[in-house]
Amino acid sequence: MNLIDFLKPGLRIKRWLATGVIGILMLGVGFSGILIKLGLGRYNNGVVTAVIILGIIMEYAAFRGLIISFLGFRRTKGLGAGRQDNGRNIVHERILMRGPRVVVIGGGTGLSILLRGLKNFTLNITAVVTVSDDGGGSGVLRTDLGILPPGDIRNCILALADTEPVMEQLLEYRFEKGHLAGQSFGNLFIAAMNGISQNFEEAVKRISQVLAVSGQVLPLTLEDIVLYAQLKNGTVVKGESSIPVQSLELRSPVEKVFLRPRCPVPLPEVLEAIDSADAIVLGPGSLFTSIIPNLLAREMVDCIDRSKAPVIYVCNIMTQPGETGGFSVSDHIKALEEHAGKKILDMAVVNNGDIDRAYLERYAMDGSRPVAIDGEKIRSGIKVVSQDLVSAQGEYLRHHSMKLAHLITKLAAGNAHRLLEHYYHLANITHHRSKN
Repeated sequence: MNLIDFLKPGLRIKRWLATGVIGILMLGVGFSGILIKLGLGRYNNGVVTAVIILGIIMEYAAFRGLIISFLGFRRTKGLGAGRQDNGRNIVHERILMRGPRVVVIGGGTGLSILLRGLKNFTLNITAVVTVSDDGGGSGVLRTDLGILPPGDIRNCILALADTEPVMEQLLEYRFEKGHLAGQSFGNLFIAAMNGISQNFEEAVKRISQVLAVSGQVLPLTLEDIVLYAQLKNGTVVKGESSIPVQSLELRSPVEKVFLRPRCPVPLPEVLEAIDSADAIVLGPGSLFTSIIPNLLAREMVDCIDRSKAPVIYVCNIMTQPGETGGFSVSDHIKALEEHAGKKILDMAVVNNGDIDRAYLERYAMDGSRPVAIDGEKIRSGIKVVSQDLVSAQGEYLRHHSMKLAHLITKLAAGNAHRLLEHYYHLANITHHRSKN
């Protein structure tokens, strides 16, 4: 690189480096005036003090400017922004590659919402997705083609993908007529990739490469598992999609769930990711049908239990009729740890944000209400983290993906990633690249 190229506008780093150098010189001059005691008068002592203060201010400005400009978050204007944005994206990805290693375990809509926000804070993401779904388009493909259900996998891949809006619309498109009515194109895409791959795991990895996924999406197991539930009246219900339906019809809550075959073998990559994680996150998602099934695989609980990473449970905002009707936060935790057979949780993330009355009334008609935070009943050893995390999305209440992701990142990073936290704060990342 020659001098002319070096002086060309780029990431706005050089101006802050120059500011920093000037600041250091000022500090040097000021402190030297004190240290060597040149016999300065009262007036000159005041000048020396002013120089030191100015030097400190310039050093702070230079440090702050370097973080914002070098890490690439100050917005650019005009037609010449393209080149700068390319450089900033490169640096941005390099910084996110240093983010905490987060393993998120679950399924359903809640998992994909968290992932969509989390990719803005770290690229070291592993999404472990349950494969017991037997309803909707996924259930049809599972029956017809004998493949693992692709629906939750598809949602997680899309949440972590760096795709054009048209591509995302295409993968989410559902056919409206004919034999394919109700089927998602994304599900068919995964089914087709499975047909030209050695197994479902390879198909998911190849699709992730095509769509430039941040991190990795892994099915819990390659075994064809079926979820069962035993209701409190003794009835045994087969199939994930049938559990809440039968529970409501028989007016009998779920007592426990189990898998057939029992203790399926998880992918080795799943256990490896847990072993090296900085944080293990369970949820958000349906307690009995999306989260707990993952804990029933062989070695999963033991692997989580021996991990040094904090195990964080993200509790749902609202109760789910047929699964967690009337449950409080402590009830969710109790059911989860009873199925695990161990006290595996370190933290519970709960929403304390206000919910609009119109939503409360609409959900109440379906028998759903906000999950009560009963901290006094939560077992000792679990830290409850309360925050306003609710977001109204159309007719539904969801977790705010960016707020939740930012919180999870802070809990995962702890004291080891203070620079990243400073970086997120200065860059105001909660408004970058994503909305909700």
